[in-house]
Amino acid sequence: MTLNTCILIGAPVDSGKRRRGCLMGPDAYRTAGLDQSLSDLGHKAIDLGNVTPAPHDPDLPNSPAYALNETIGWTKSLAKVAEDTMTQGVPLFLGGDHSLSAGSVTGVANFAAKQGRPQYVLWLDAHTDFHTPASSGSGNLHGTPVAYFTGRDGFDGFPSVQNPVPEENICMIGLRSVDMEERAALTASNIRCHDMRDIDEHGIARPLNAFLTDVAKQDGMLHVSLDVDFLDPSEAPAVGTTVPGGATVREAHLVMELLHDSGLVTSMDLVELNPFLDERGRTAKLMVDLAASALGRRVFDRQTPSFT
Repeated sequence: MTLNTCILIGAPVDSGKRRRGCLMGPDAYRTAGLDQSLSDLGHKAIDLGNVTPAPHDPDLPNSPAYALNETIGWTKSLAKVAEDTMTQGVPLFLGGDHSLSAGSVTGVANFAAKQGRPQYVLWLDAHTDFHTPASSGSGNLHGTPVAYFTGRDGFDGFPSVQNPVPEENICMIGLRSVDMEERAALTASNIRCHDMRDIDEHGIARPLNAFLTDVAKQDGMLHVSLDVDFLDPSEAPAVGTTVPGGATVREAHLVMELLHDSGLVTSMDLVELNPFLDERGRTAKLMVDLAASALGRRVFDRQTPSFT
């Protein structure tokens, strides 16, 4: 196993939706022992503490997009820290709601561009988050980061996306809650989408391995964005956007082990954990276990035994 320096970056973003609680996520991951889990695997874990949003204008009440200016502030600060920390190791962004990926992904994509390498994104989520602020019926910006970092129009006030992630470099797995506007936008895009019916019919390894093969062929840098609601809520209840029928714990660990086997992961988000909704830290512990699987933890060694 390749040992890494893992940079823990707290991103207590709670502006992407109206239901509060994700700001407690970073400390829940710390309490659940993320740093110790990584250290036990031989990695060096460096905790940079929590990021704060860049200075921003106050948000106006009754704005169609909820907490727009605060989310812009978070995007600016997270993009900078993401780009800066890529030189130090593998950054793990501890969320916080999914709007944080507008910053984390644009930051790592800027770094990849400087290295002359393509940026890829694996989106593990029940939702596509492919809305723009104008198309979002709820006005919740945690439903917009993919649209932002792919360079779609409609993000007035946000930093200009210097290195948009090509749609064909994005793979979404676990989809099961997609509204009509997102469906139309996705159909017109080149994003690879795998809903839970696809997973039920063909398994979760096949689409993931096909995607990882392409990343490896292109010497890509791979950002993994893991949303709590990728998992079935019976296994991971601490999320405000529960959608039944998600990935099982076994499927999720398989994804993480395959990611580790690939050796391709260069950055990761852990998002949408709302400890206020958890059951004695159950979801936080599961997310920590999944992160550890992505970084090398196994139940047992799979080497072929010798019978001589």
